[in-house]
Amino acid sequence: MEERLSFYEKLIREYVEQNVHTLIKEPHDFIRYPFIDPGSVYDGNVWDWDTYWSVYGLLGMMDSFPQKTQDKILEHARGNVMNFLDHQLEDGYIPMMIEVADWPEPYLNMKHKEGVLMNMHKPFLCAQIVLISEYCKEYRWIEDRIDRLKLYLQYYRDTYFMEDKGLYVWCDDIMIGMDNDPASFGRPKFSTANIYLNGFMVHELACMEKLLKACGQEASLYADWRKELIDAIQEECWDRRDKIYYSVDVDIRTRKFDWFHQGLGVFWKTLPIKIRVWSAFIPMWAGFATAGQAEALAGHYRDPDTFHSGYGIVTLAKDEKMFNLEATNNPSNWLGPIWIVANYVVFRGLLDYGYTEEAEEICRNTLKLLGKDLEKTGCLHEYYDPFTGEPVMNGGFINWNILVLTMVKELEEKSR
Repeated sequence: MEERLSFYEKLIREYVEQNVHTLIKEPHDFIRYPFIDPGSVYDGNVWDWDTYWSVYGLLGMMDSFPQKTQDKILEHARGNVMNFLDHQLEDGYIPMMIEVADWPEPYLNMKHKEGVLMNMHKPFLCAQIVLISEYCKEYRWIEDRIDRLKLYLQYYRDTYFMEDKGLYVWCDDIMIGMDNDPASFGRPKFSTANIYLNGFMVHELACMEKLLKACGQEASLYADWRKELIDAIQEECWDRRDKIYYSVDVDIRTRKFDWFHQGLGVFWKTLPIKIRVWSAFIPMWAGFATAGQAEALAGHYRDPDTFHSGYGIVTLAKDEKMFNLEATNNPSNWLGPIWIVANYVVFRGLLDYGYTEEAEEICRNTLKLLGKDLEKTGCLHEYYDPFTGEPVMNGGFINWNILVLTMVKELEEKSR
């Protein structure tokens, strides 16, 4: 079996080496900087969290590429950031995606200017800057854009942060990363403090602290925001009975009518949306889950009736009534299929908290999944059936599938 896994690792590495050029795109139209796209049906577009994970995976395997390719990857990684900041609006808003189009600017920016309130760039911008800067061991390339990053995080604070809850909320269910996450999909505007958004925001604020300190600037504001956010997540999103993190409903208030409801009103800040989703593991990846919480989450991962699969982590617990494996692209389906980015986030959280056997299992299962796909179809896909390992759709998708090689590397580093 180990020989087979080594073969799959080699097969995947060679596939990425041979196809990395398909992800590296040159400027065109209003996309003024070189960039990296996910491949497949997303060709030519710049996406927020997708570019972060693509760069994460590519930087982890740089030794596999000739120097010329390494230089291009770094140039285009910086270009990802520059493209988003290039299209930042005066109020701080940054679009989630910059598309190939005939119109004069990103569609999301045009709608924002019309007064349509919508979601913005997911909290991976500072994270990508730190990722690139730590690899290069220098931050000078971003120093003159620090004020734009402050404006970006302030817009998040002003527009999506609910002061009385202490949590960030999605405006709606458009482009939320996990497109049809039942905790947000189809629900009213500004009603869900999603654990995905808040968990990754903790990391984003930590990255802002890091880059400000590296540039010799004061970072205490973002440290305070991060600590307060962690406290709110622990208080509102951790379910002490079910021992799992949930997204929460924030549309909670006393609704009075005539003389009704004049006594004890609603004093709780949120209600848990009790749907078990892979994003419950993000606090481990972000590093703020307690040891006891990590132990409980590791137990959820091992449960064959909910999250465990022979190919990684099921994105929605198998016994949820919304569990579904249909092929769908708009929205993409996160109601159970295997997504390699989810596998990686859970893998890294387990590894960081000392659950090495579980992390190794996810790595092995992901190698098996992608290796078999390459053997059978000659390419990789966007997401997979958790029972059969068969690809569901979008052949040619590379993006965060590269993270399986990151798993191998990080396990090797852990064992040294």
